[in-house]
Amino acid sequence: MMKPKRSVFLIRKCCGLNLVQSMMLRRSSVTSFCSNFLKSSHSHNLNYVRSSSSSSSSSSSNPHLIASSATALDISSKATTNFVSLTRHYGRCYWELSKARLSMLVVATSGTGFVLGSGSAVDFSALSWTCLGTMMVAASANSLNQVFEINNDAKMKRTCQRPLPSGRITKSHAIGWASSVGIAGTALLATQTNTLAAGLAASNLILYAFVYTPLKQIHHVNTWVGAVVGAIPPLLGWAAASNDISLNGMILPAALYFWQIPHFMALAYMCRSDYAAGGFKMYSLADASGHRTALVALRNSIYLIPLGFLAYDWGVTSRWFCLESTVLTLAISGAAFSFYRNRTREKARRMFHASLLYLPVFMTGLLIHRRSDSEQSLEDNAKGFVKSASSGEPLELDDNSDNQNIKAKRPYWTQARPPVSYASVAPFPFLPAPSYNFP
Repeated sequence: MMKPKRSVFLIRKCCGLNLVQSMMLRRSSVTSFCSNFLKSSHSHNLNYVRSSSSSSSSSSSNPHLIASSATALDISSKATTNFVSLTRHYGRCYWELSKARLSMLVVATSGTGFVLGSGSAVDFSALSWTCLGTMMVAASANSLNQVFEINNDAKMKRTCQRPLPSGRITKSHAIGWASSVGIAGTALLATQTNTLAAGLAASNLILYAFVYTPLKQIHHVNTWVGAVVGAIPPLLGWAAASNDISLNGMILPAALYFWQIPHFMALAYMCRSDYAAGGFKMYSLADASGHRTALVALRNSIYLIPLGFLAYDWGVTSRWFCLESTVLTLAISGAAFSFYRNRTREKARRMFHASLLYLPVFMTGLLIHRRSDSEQSLEDNAKGFVKSASSGEPLELDDNSDNQNIKAKRPYWTQARPPVSYASVAPFPFLPAPSYNFP
């Protein structure tokens, strides 16, 4: 039998152990609770942040949505790339079909003709419409020229990479482009300028595409027909500005007509083998020595010399232009004479470069030294007044206007600018007769 004290001690000891264990258990439970609470709150915050950040990009967590969005982006980027490349492709084809640099030269001659025919004030709005319409019609003519010469261009090294021979554009597409641009350009000139300018543009398109182009494969006279084609654009510009074709408006067309002969003769001489391979009947191909080719170039260069004096005599420019035009024409004539004496490829190239320099300088001189209507009328009145005062002829006062103009009674054979009978319009046989209206 156990003693009472012993039993009490054991009971207390057991109770103390239980108490200590219970306290330790409670402490550990509190610690685990706190740690679990902190972990749960932290995970809750992380889940909240993840859910808020992934709510806007929930598709990225889904493989199917990722694939579909990537496919859509690829399709849109490919469509954009294809559109840009297609636009660039056809833009380049249209640029080459239109022979854009040649068309811009045509526009420059037409714009110069417009300014020369404008008189005192230049209508810049009408000038812009004239240049745009001329550019469209020239692009149409050049495109139709390439449509008709696909097989010929394919045989020449210089032209085999053009859009039609190289297959970069179809023939029907080129015809559609040329037709739409030509009709639109002619209609633009008819509505924004006048029907005379539109008629000249349409006539020039037909002459170039349907007469000059097939004639290149038939007879060497095509060079002279092509010179007429090149001479019409400045006349078109003059008609667009003045709605008339007068004798003094023939200065720049005549310069372009005579200038094109040595220019093209030099080009045809340098490219004789290419033109022969293409099947074109050029003047230089029937001239093995090049003597007649060089003589034609020299003769037409000399024809340019009187144009500066005629421009002054007909009241288009001041007298300074006579000197400048003579020096310029003598330079191109000297290059043509050098080619005539020594018919080599190098001399032909030098004459070709001289012709390239001649035209812009000549047109710039015309624009710088051009005389307006008011300057011309003042000079004519001054000349008439001085002449009548020195000869003792009576003066007549003209009271029909607000300002009284002093005019001299002169017989018809002493007019300041009589009609010039030696000025021929033979290069332009299809144009209406020029008017001889001088002040």
